Amino acid sequence: MSTTTRADELREAKHPVYSDRALRLGTFGTNLQQGAAITSIDGALEATWPSTLELAQMGDRMGFEALVSVGRWRGFGGSTDFNGAGFEPFTWAAGIGASTTTSGVFSTSHVPTIHPILAAKQAMTIDHVTNGRFALNVVTGWHTAEIEMFGAPLLPHDERYEVAREWLHIIREMWTAEEPFDFEGKYYKVEGAVCRPHPVQRPHPVIMNAGGSEAGRHFGARECDVAFVLPSAHDFDTLKKLVDDYRALAKNEYGREISVWGNAYIVQGDTEQDARDYLHSYVHDHGDWDAVENLVQTFGINSQSLPPEVALGMKEHFIAGWGGIPIVGTAEQIVENLGMLVRAGFDGILLSWARYIEDMKRFEEEVHPLLIQAGLR
Repeated sequence: MSTTTRADELREAKHPVYSDRALRLGTFGTNLQQGAAITSIDGALEATWPSTLELAQMGDRMGFEALVSVGRWRGFGGSTDFNGAGFEPFTWAAGIGASTTTSGVFSTSHVPTIHPILAAKQAMTIDHVTNGRFALNVVTGWHTAEIEMFGAPLLPHDERYEVAREWLHIIREMWTAEEPFDFEGKYYKVEGAVCRPHPVQRPHPVIMNAGGSEAGRHFGARECDVAFVLPSAHDFDTLKKLVDDYRALAKNEYGREISVWGNAYIVQGDTEQDARDYLHSYVHDHGDWDAVENLVQTFGINSQSLPPEVALGMKEHFIAGWGGIPIVGTAEQIVENLGMLVRAGFDGILLSWARYIEDMKRFEEEVHPLLIQAGLR
């Protein structure tokens, strides 16, 4: 009996996300206005094709393993209408995939916004465009006004994952079935479904999920290859426990191995104080506090009911980089902190910057060579 696992197959296939580097890296949200920073600072990312293409090709040049889009259908108001402008993830991935050579290219897909037959066919097409570098990030939706744009109510939280299981089951069958198939579940019914050709990746493309709830964690551990996690705190012990617990859930409950990724925002300066001054400027002097209040409310968080210091800290992290892990300091300190995340057990980290293009160029010139010297890349 073969003991080859799905993770073994992905490593053997050499999908970029399963590279053998100690630290795998990616970009996050480059398909959207402002990216991951809720700020109006001069140089913030604009939603233009030349800008998003430049970032993708910069990441590709550094051998980044992942270019991850964010699915967004409307913004969060405020003076910037944060993320209100942006490119649709499947068509974005096709264009980016045709313009890069090595990085994994992710489409983020909200389950309620697209039929699984169409999602499967589009994903298959992108996998051929990229010669097997495509990955699908499955999300169930949480921004009520966004989902209601499609004429359907946002279902109760855990039920969204029941829908997602059927949705993903149909997609995997589309990618792998040799003959047309029928499926009838609680939420979907398809007859004679077929997808030709199959994806380049066999048996099927990499699947990621970003659910942080208990239902979301179980969905990721059971159904997906990569888990994208958003930590509640950023100290080493908390981060290590988060990663260890997710891996244990996948192994003990479902007999599976899962890759765990997180996200971090990079704030670089000539000195640590320089970096902290930059962070304060784009968060406190140029942050869109109305937009971040709207954002946390869509999560069901009433910031007025939290202790003031807790509410402030939460909003600061969201403005700085979508609640990611803060990595602030000199080039050497950035390398040290990314190394800490490797020791905590993360397989990869998606990065973002406030002045995305300008700051990522500096990262490429000053930080990435040091990561290579440190043996992390």
